[in-house]
Amino acid sequence: MQFKRITLLSGHYGSGKTNIAVNLARRLRASNENVAIADIDIVNPYFRTKDSQAELEKAGIRLISSPYAGSNVDLPALPDEVYSITDDRSVTAVVDVGGDDRGALALGRWRDAILQEGDYEMLFVINCFRPLTATPEDAVEVMREIEIASGIPFTAVVNNSNLGDETTARDVLESGAYAANVCAISALPLKMTTVREELYPWLEGEIGNLFPLRLQEKIR
Repeated sequence: MQFKRITLLSGHYGSGKTNIAVNLARRLRASNENVAIADIDIVNPYFRTKDSQAELEKAGIRLISSPYAGSNVDLPALPDEVYSITDDRSVTAVVDVGGDDRGALALGRWRDAILQEGDYEMLFVINCFRPLTATPEDAVEVMREIEIASGIPFTAVVNNSNLGDETTARDVLESGAYAANVCAISALPLKMTTVREELYPWLEGEIGNLFPLRLQEKIR
């Protein structure tokens, strides 16, 4: 799979975009010297890229996140370093955008620069097992709300349908119809289907553009 210089990940709360962002940054680091991951989620302080900071640093990936991430202080603040994502075109960047339209508002700060360069992908992360996006129509409604809030159109869909550790290979296979309907309604292509790395051997060859994920652990 090929990726643009900037990959933006957004979706409904709990869709799993943060875990995908961390895994994608690791994948990109294998072929790019200068990789950064930016967490601009100023809404949900729970699952953050900050939880994987040690792992990212060991892999040579620069983490850009709120100075208050991982602390007891919950303020909607982002460092000026985030602007390096658009200002420094030598950077291959993964951006974890906040959930839903409220979280996507922060992306508006970099909208003009991202659109002007044009070397980006805006990926809509879906999970058919989340109650508020259980139907393709509901998922696309969330998609349109995010596009309006951020000012950046989505370019493709990521099927991240899962039930955490309880996910089976059958669950992933059966989610394919849901993902196909989201793509049909939105007129967007399916970029990839993610799967927990333990299930990858069972599904390799059964699903195109399969992307294995190592699940992120929450720091206690």
